[in-house]
Formats: sequence, structure tokens, C-alpha cells
Amino acid sequence: MEAKSSKQKQNSTFPRKSSPRDMELWKVLSSQNLPAVLNDPNRGKQRDFFTKLWGEDFVETAFIGNLEHLPEVSYSSFEHYLKKVNKRLKQHEKLNHAISGGPLSPKRPAALPEKLQSDVSGIPRIFMQSNFDLRVPETFQTIHSLKGEVTSPSESSSKPLNSAKVLQEKLAHYLDIVEVQIAYQVTQKSDSFFQAMSSHDALMEKLSRTSKTVSSLRSNLRNMDQYLVQDSLKILQCAQMKQNYFAVVEKLKLMVTVNQTQSMLQLLLSIPDYVAAIDLICTTQEILVQELAGINGFRHLSSQLSEMQRLIDKILSAEFERYVTADLNRPLDQYTEVLEEDKLASIVYGMLRQKYFNFANKYKEEAFTSIKATVKQLVIEEIAANDSGEGDMRLTGTGEQLQGLSLNQWRQLLERTAEALLRVVNHVKVVHDVMREAVDKSSGKNVQSDGKSSEEDSGISYLNISDPSETLLTPDERKIVNFCLGELLCSVCDFANDQFAQLLTMQSKEIWVERATAVQVCDVARIVDNFVDSCIRVCDKRSTALTSAFKVQASKFINKFHQDQKDKLTMILASETWKQTVVPQQFQNLADKLHETGKLTLPKRDLDSSVSISNGNHNSAGAPALVMGGEKYVVVGSILLLLKMMAEYCLCADELSVMAPNLLRCLVELLQLFNSRSCQLVLGAGALHSVGLNTITSTNLALMSRSLQLVLVAAEAAKQQLLPSVTDSQRIVMHLANLEKDIMSHCKEIENKLLALICGLVSREVSQWDARPPVPSNSFRNVSKHMRKLHEAISEVLPEKQVQNLYRNAHKMFKIVLKEQLVKMNILNNGGPQHG
Repeated sequence: MEAKSSKQKQNSTFPRKSSPRDMELWKVLSSQNLPAVLNDPNRGKQRDFFTKLWGEDFVETAFIGNLEHLPEVSYSSFEHYLKKVNKRLKQHEKLNHAISGGPLSPKRPAALPEKLQSDVSGIPRIFMQSNFDLRVPETFQTIHSLKGEVTSPSESSSKPLNSAKVLQEKLAHYLDIVEVQIAYQVTQKSDSFFQAMSSHDALMEKLSRTSKTVSSLRSNLRNMDQYLVQDSLKILQCAQMKQNYFAVVEKLKLMVTVNQTQSMLQLLLSIPDYVAAIDLICTTQEILVQELAGINGFRHLSSQLSEMQRLIDKILSAEFERYVTADLNRPLDQYTEVLEEDKLASIVYGMLRQKYFNFANKYKEEAFTSIKATVKQLVIEEIAANDSGEGDMRLTGTGEQLQGLSLNQWRQLLERTAEALLRVVNHVKVVHDVMREAVDKSSGKNVQSDGKSSEEDSGISYLNISDPSETLLTPDERKIVNFCLGELLCSVCDFANDQFAQLLTMQSKEIWVERATAVQVCDVARIVDNFVDSCIRVCDKRSTALTSAFKVQASKFINKFHQDQKDKLTMILASETWKQTVVPQQFQNLADKLHETGKLTLPKRDLDSSVSISNGNHNSAGAPALVMGGEKYVVVGSILLLLKMMAEYCLCADELSVMAPNLLRCLVELLQLFNSRSCQLVLGAGALHSVGLNTITSTNLALMSRSLQLVLVAAEAAKQQLLPSVTDSQRIVMHLANLEKDIMSHCKEIENKLLALICGLVSREVSQWDARPPVPSNSFRNVSKHMRKLHEAISEVLPEKQVQNLYRNAHKMFKIVLKEQLVKMNILNNGGPQHG
């Protein structure tokens, strides 16, 4: 009782952790599955129905953590309650013990009789085999052989029996032993059997409720699936179907569009819009590969489009060549505008789209052909216009036929050629601008700047046909194309200069050099300079071909011109009478212009006109002296012609800027020639033999001195006018300084000559002086007469200051000569009669 009470008390303690041993204790509610008992009696009862059938791993044993929002309850929280309930439990147990008369103990099955507990070892082992089968002959033979071994269990000795009956009894005996053992085992597990049945009923009841709950849940789920899920799924399915339908429609539209590609290509090529056609081909091919792959109706379309693209390439090349030929072979007066600008832009866009960057070279070659044809046509027209009509005009040997043209006709031909070539060059520049704009648009560059587009800058309104909406060129490709276009302009300008230079050299024989005048050469120089400057404005590059060719011609002309001027000056000086000349109005205008601007210039009419200089004829129209800056210059006629020559040199230097250094050196040489030749004629008395002068008078010397002074003024003006055009000016300045020094030395020699002349007269008269005071001597009268005559001769020619200096020096010389004569005559300052 104490042990049982202690055990019950231990079991009633709550809570305590249950061990696996406690859980395996037999209880009233413990049960066994009958098949499990029959199959494996050693296996104990499982926890529930599912683990019994499907094992311990059927039930999930996931760990559930502690709740965060509930406080943790410990054993100490129930200690007071357990003490209180334990008292009541003891009282309850006492009452139950008093009623039942003893503690409850579990019923144990009664022990079977010892004879029923016999071992099954007496049963042959063949019946225990798992493969026992009487249909097997060996097994049947073995069973049949057991009939002689049967012994009755109640008898101590065995008797022979009928074999069949004995065998049947043996088998019945073996069956009884097995049934007894089964009954014994069933008796041992009867309580567990009934408990299992009870648990099975409860389980069936739970399963029934679970089945109903599951049926209800399935019904609800079915309703939910029907009214909520299926409808929503249908909506999604409908949306997906709609989307699929739209995709199919779009695919069909795409197929219809692709099917119309060839007709659209024909329409685009007829516009023409080559970029759009090429883009359409590329886009269609991409669609065929990505979107419409596997469609049999379009299996040949890709190859057809490739063939069409190659055809477009050929069309582009042919159209560009045809356009260039038509554009550059028009009449010359129509070169002001571009022919079909939109067509040119479309062709250029197409070539850029196909990465054909050699279109600039093709245009350059056609421009070369056009320039050659233009020059040839102008030459033929000029020759035909001046043909005498005798015989047929030959189209070959134009260089020889050009020799027959007059200088004015030659100049007009050059002028017309320059104008025509400039029209071609400017037209190429306009076409270049169209191509350049197409390149900029193709590379994505904005062609507008400062609120003005390139159309406004160039004066051309370009159409926006075929403007690409995407970038066709990379920055590197754009640089390459722009370089080619820049080379196009430079090459065309260089070629035009070359053709002009060739035309210029056709008249390079000595006949043209001998016949040309300074005005005509200056006109040609102006034409050449204007043409070169215009080409520079077009391509920002100077071409040296035309400049070099003209420089050669100009050098020949300058040499011939300078030689003619020297010969002319020599002839003028040889015929110069060294007398005062009348100054025509044109020379006075030259002096006025020199004083106002500091430059030697003459109108063209004065350069070509021949001026007659009258020496000493005051009745001729003109002024007696040349007035410059309020100062009069009484000069000889050769000086006026020398001024005109100097003006011609300066004019040629202004017009022939490349030959300015040569002209300045020639001018210095000309002035040196004049200075040396005039010195020979006047101071060296060469004029006595050349023009038959009796003597060189003081007037001649004064005119020569005054003329040299005018030459110095004109030389200084020419120096200031021409030096800015000379690059290597140090040597020129040195030559000019030597020239000025020589002329001033010449002037000094003339002044000394005048002084020597007057001193000679004074010395002769003083040497003949006879001192007879108080009567005035004839010698001094003659000295005064000579002085008066000299003043009358030079006062109107030389400036007053120079005359004063001359007479001051003459007075000094007179005193010296008189002193010497007084010493010679022994006349003393003693107040005597000779002293006067």
C-alpha cells in the first residue's frame, strides 16, 4: 500500500518531465493494433494511429520557440496550487481506499496450465519455413515421411498406426499446439486488444468528424475556387488571351508591312530618298531574323533585299556621277546656284549611310575636267572671235595661235578666264557646303550657331529631305569625310591655279614681254592677285603655281622694262640742254599727289600718254616751276621724265607686290644711272659734245643742283612707299643710303663748282686790280658785275637759303683773295693814300 501510495503520489506531482520509460508504462488507455500483435508481438504500442502505421517519422517534430508576448511560467508559480491540491488528493485517496477495501491493481491474466505452456519445439521445422508449400514434391515427400515418427503425447511408447491416419493425427496435434499458443498469447494481450478496439472506435469517430470537416472544407474550397479563384483566373486568362491576340495582330500587321517593303522601296527610290530605303532594308532584315524567323512566305525576301541593297549602291554611284556631270557641265552663267540641292543631299546621305567616302574624289575629278573644258572653250572662243577668216581654224596648237592676239585681247582673255574659273571654284565651294552640312547632320552635329543656320550664312536654302534621324557617322568617320571635303576645295583651287598658270605661260615668248606696257602688266597682276585672293578665301590656302608663273613673267617684264627705262633715260640725258623747262599740269598733279599722300602715283592715262617737254619755251602751256609744299623747283626736262619713270616703278611695285624688292633695286639702279650720267654731262662737261653747248654755265649748274634736290625728295617718298613690301629690307636700305649719299655729294660738287667759278672770276679781276685811290677801279666794278650776274642766274633756281650760303662762302673767298692781293701789293693799313 505504501509503495502504491508513494507511486501514485509521484505520478500526481505536476509538472514534471516524463521520461521515455514512463511513457512506455502500461495504462488503461494503452492499446495494441491486432495485426501488429499477431505479426510482431514483441513490438509495443505506438503513440497514435498514424505512427503505428507509417512510423515515428510521420509526425512532424518541428521546434516551436517560446512566445515573445507571454511571460515565462516556471515551476515556482504552481507551488502554492500544488500544495493545496495535494491535500485534497490525499483525502480523496483515503475515501476511495475505504470504499474499495484495498488499492486498485491492474488485472493480470491467469497463468495457463503447465501442459499448455509446452514448447513448440516438437513441431518440425519445415512447418516454420517461410517458403513452405505442399505443391512442391520435395516438401510433400518430407511431410509424408513423418507418419512413422508420430508418438502420442499421452503414451510413453509409440505404436504402429495407419500411416494416413497417423499423419492426420500428427498434423492435428501440431495445429492444436499452435492454437493453444495463439490462445495463450491472445489471453495475454486481451486487455490490450479491447483497449485497441476502444481506441479504434474513438479514432474512427475522430476520423468521421475529420472527414466531415474535410468535406466541408473541400466544399468551401470548391466554392471559393469556382467563384473567386476560377473567375480571377479566367480574367487573367482573358487578359493573357487579349494580349496574345494583340501580339498576333501586331505580328500580322508587321507581316503586312514587311510584305509591302518592295513597293515602299520603289516609292522611296523614286523620290529619291536613299537613306530611308537603305534603313528600310536593314530594318526589314532585322525583323525577318528576330521577329519573323521560320515563316515560309518570307524565306526568299532576305536575299531579295540584299540584292536590292546592292542595286541601290550601284544607283547611288550612277546618280552621283550623272548629277556631277550635269551640274558642272552647265553654261558658265548658271554656276551661281546648286543644281537640285535636295537630290544632292539625298545622294550624299545615302553614300554616308553606306560608308562610301570617296564621293569627294569623284566630284574633284569631274571638277578638274570642267576646269579644263572651261579654259579650252574660252581660248577657242577668243581665237575664233579674232580669226581673220582665212582658212579653217585649227583646234590644236592654240599656244601658237594665242601669239597672234593683241595685248588687250590677251588681257581680256585672262580676265574672262579668271572670272569663269572663279565661278567654277565658287560653285564647288557651294556644293562643298551642301556636302559639309550633310556630313554634320549625319554625325549628329548641330549646324546652327548664334541663331543663324548655315543656309543663312551661305545664302542657300537647303531642303530637309532625307535628313537622317539617327547618327550615321562616328566622330572619327566625320573627321575623315571633312578632311576629304577640305582636300576637294584645296585641290580644285590648286588645279584652277595650274590651268590659269598654263594659260599665262602660253604668251611667255619675248614678243609679249617686249610689247607689254607697265599698265598692261599691272592689269594682269591685278587679275592674278584677285584670282589668288579669291581662291584663298575659298580654301584658306595659297596656291603657288599661278604666283610663281606670273612671277617669272613679271621678272622678264621688269628686266625688259628696266632696260627700256635705262635706255630711255640715257637718251633723254644725251639730248638734255640743261635749261629751265616748262612743267606740264600732269607733273604738277604728280607733285601735288606726292605732297598729299607721300606716294608717287599717276593715273593710267598719264602713264600711257607721251609728254613733250619744252626746254626754255615759256610760251608752252604749263608753269615755269614745279611747286611742292609751297617750295618751287625750277628743273630741267629730264627730271620731269625721271619723276614719271619713278612713278611707274612705284605703280608697278604696288601692283606687282611679289616683285616689289626687284623694282626697288631697279629704281635705285636707275637713280644711280641718272646721278652718274648727269654728273658726267654737267660737271664733266659731257654736254658740250652731246648737245653742242659752248660752256657749262652757272644756270646749268644751278638747274642740275635743284633737280638733284627734287630727286632726293622723290627717292625718299619712293623709299617710304616700297619698303613695307620688301622682306629683306636691310640691303635695300643700304643701297638707298648709298644713293642718297652719292646725290648729296653730287650736289656738293655742283655747289663747289659754282663757288670755284665765282672765285675764279674774282681772282682774275683782283689780280688785275691797280690800286689808284680815290678813283674806283674797273676790277672791283667787274667783281660786282659778276656777283650780280651770278645772283641773277641762280636766284630764280636755287632756294634763297642755299643762295645765301653760296654768297657767304664766296664773300669769304673774296676776302681771302683780296688779302693775298693786298699783301702782294704791299698795301698796309697805315692811313696813307693807298689805304684809302
